[in-house]
Amino acid sequence: MRSLAIAATGMKAQQTNVEVIANNIANINTTSFKRSRAEFTDLLYQAERAVGVPNRGGQEAVPEGAQIGLGVRTTAVRNLHMQGSLSQTGNKLDVALNGRGWFQITGPNGETFFTRAGSFNKNALGQIVTGDGYLVQPNMTIPQDATEVVINETGQVFVRNGTETTLQQIGQLTLANFTNEAGLEALGSNLYRETLASGAPRAGVPGDPGFGSVHQGYLENSNVDPVKEITELISAQRAYEMNSKIIQASDEMYATVAKNLR
Repeated sequence: MRSLAIAATGMKAQQTNVEVIANNIANINTTSFKRSRAEFTDLLYQAERAVGVPNRGGQEAVPEGAQIGLGVRTTAVRNLHMQGSLSQTGNKLDVALNGRGWFQITGPNGETFFTRAGSFNKNALGQIVTGDGYLVQPNMTIPQDATEVVINETGQVFVRNGTETTLQQIGQLTLANFTNEAGLEALGSNLYRETLASGAPRAGVPGDPGFGSVHQGYLENSNVDPVKEITELISAQRAYEMNSKIIQASDEMYATVAKNLR
């Protein structure tokens, strides 16, 4: 019986589905986290009777054949890069993107990474860095005597030195866009890497056509909908149970055959 193997592929697929849902729920409060969705495709088919072959008289083609599928497999786990809601933090180095775009980060080996998590900070030299200490591109240094930091919607970064009445610009945040954001490789720590599937990054300034704007003192929340995730979890659980019932039924049918052969 092929049903045992077919149901086993179904249970494996639903196990993957539950793991994806579990990761979404675990990151429900992760800054700028993008939920994922498991996608599946059917496996090869075995033809008991081919479609369109001539009938017994050889005059007409049979309208339907007999094809039995061999199960299901995971084809992708798609990251859904939809905008999350913005929450106010009051921290002057927290910046959120409203719209498309990615902040550019210099990794430990000089490689460029990309993130939407704008929870930035200063290192010992006053440079703007991520929570893991990676430099934000382009590199900007906040003077030691700066008493205020202002980042406008177009990504220009200003500081007020001491008691000066005028602001001094120290840099300009730039963003990157990709043709296929789903093709980015997730690295953890809210970082992504460019791949052949994502295409090369296209740089721009916040507020330019196709690029989002910057909001100081805000962070982007995850786009996980808890109600939707729980609904999909229940659906995956039921599908897993149904596949296990098929295995149980097939096993009982095998037992019936074995008894009759004794």
